[in-house]
Amino acid sequence: MGLQRLCRLMSRFNSYKRTNIILQHLKMSNHTDAAAEVLLERKGCAGVITLNRPRFLNTLTLGMIRQIYAQLKKWEQDPKTFLIIIKGAGEKAFCAGGDIRDSCQKPYIALIHGITMGGGVGVSVHGQFRVATEKSVFAMPETAIGLFPDVGGGYFLPRLQGKLGYFLALTGFRLKGRDVYTAGIATHFVDFEKLGMLEEDLLALKSPSKENIADVLETYHAKSKTDQDKPFILEEHMDKINSWFSANTVEQIVDNLQQDGSSFALEQLKVIKKMSPTSLKITLRQLMEGSSKTLPEVLIMEYRLSQACMKGHDFHEGVRAAEAFERCLCSLAKSPEVPALLLSRLGETPAMVNPAIYHFACT
Repeated sequence: MGLQRLCRLMSRFNSYKRTNIILQHLKMSNHTDAAAEVLLERKGCAGVITLNRPRFLNTLTLGMIRQIYAQLKKWEQDPKTFLIIIKGAGEKAFCAGGDIRDSCQKPYIALIHGITMGGGVGVSVHGQFRVATEKSVFAMPETAIGLFPDVGGGYFLPRLQGKLGYFLALTGFRLKGRDVYTAGIATHFVDFEKLGMLEEDLLALKSPSKENIADVLETYHAKSKTDQDKPFILEEHMDKINSWFSANTVEQIVDNLQQDGSSFALEQLKVIKKMSPTSLKITLRQLMEGSSKTLPEVLIMEYRLSQACMKGHDFHEGVRAAEAFERCLCSLAKSPEVPALLLSRLGETPAMVNPAIYHFACT
């Protein structure tokens, strides 16, 4: 009995740690440094963006977003700038949070080593070239704090293989190292120790075309042998993931996992039952709608959804739950019965979703 109680306490503590990390990322986004938070430099043929907040996992602030946006527009008009490279300072994180929503008209290369979540996904995954390393960690953990995977998540997630994107969005599952490439999040994989050399070779290109850039990236990618023969972490589960997450409702997904009964299915069920029920329903609908929309259309939809979420209570309660583990929402998230009950009471789709989606559809 004592051992069971200890296991329960450890499970609750680990859940608290995961949520608290998300909260720290949110707080970091509001923190300001005396030093330059973002470095914008012309090097060789490229414009180089360095997210310069390594102490705070390079999370984005509003000031950084405004600087990056303005400089991207300048570089787009500069005939001497042929490509854009974005990277994070330090070795721990590329970017762990924040948001920037814009597309660049020139070749855009994101070096996504380290933690890549939230806004870090937003400033990388929509670019033409995304380079992962063995240190890369990708996740979309927003359902744990009463939100949804925005930054264009409604566009790129449903376009991953099978129902992988739905699984990642609803569970917040973390992909690491070469798995980030195998899943389709990254376009190339390069050993971390070679990342500096790769950047130097890109900067040394003279008036490069997209093909020239791709050739350099392919050369480094082909030389990397790290975990080359290691199977994708979800490979043995993909058929079941495709089946479970093909359902049109969260309730049916939960039923699919319960009926399967395998250890992997029950593990994912346990995770889902800790998430915000409202967020789960919003996220599923977001991905279903986004699967047939363009990226600009998805971003407009997500902006309106985010405003609707700000008017609700789940997001605010989700953040508070990370600060005070014993608060109401956090207690609900740890109860296996209550979230399922709340899911059924929410109905097919939370009331806030339809106005946000269909207001866009009618404009």
